[in-house]
Amino acid sequence: MSSAVIADPPPHAGRGGRPRDPSRDDVIRAAILRLLGDVGYSALTMDAVAAEAGVGKATIYRRWRTKQELVVDTVSEVNRAWTIAADTGSLEGDLRSLVHRMVEMMASPVGAATRSLLAAMQYEPALIEAFREGPLAVWRRAYDETWLRAQARGEVGPGLPGSIPAEASTALFVQRWLVTREPVDAAYADAVLETVVLPLVRRTG
Repeated sequence: MSSAVIADPPPHAGRGGRPRDPSRDDVIRAAILRLLGDVGYSALTMDAVAAEAGVGKATIYRRWRTKQELVVDTVSEVNRAWTIAADTGSLEGDLRSLVHRMVEMMASPVGAATRSLLAAMQYEPALIEAFREGPLAVWRRAYDETWLRAQARGEVGPGLPGSIPAEASTALFVQRWLVTREPVDAAYADAVLETVVLPLVRRTG
């Protein structure tokens, strides 16, 4: 299974102080992923993050002002690494590549951290918009780019982003991952593509 590379986010404007050390960002993000998987969002504290990462709290607060900002930024950034566009030359190839990466993400520490954040949203309403603008937006952009490439190649017509076929391309995976907890693997991803998503897209397109 491939692993996500944690990319460096853009620097926060107007924070002042010493220049940021990108290697510290990676260490802190890795600590966040471990803690989210172990204790969940609600029990996570800045003290625990600092101890797990082996840095001072001041180092964390120079980068992120609140726990919510720290966690959402981390989960968004590591999800972004899983959605790097793969232009295979066909819609089927692009979708297969993207859903396989989604399946790998779900089984990784990134997936455990993302699921922990989703679970916390029912108790932390402020997280809902942050999640929508963060990790969810990352995956939506990746799928929208896939539909737009297919449109440019003449494989589909306009209007697929936000459509029912587009929603179907992820809904069944998320249902298993979050609700039924049944296996979500590459074989299941291929079956969903071949029996649900691609037939819907061809019918719509």
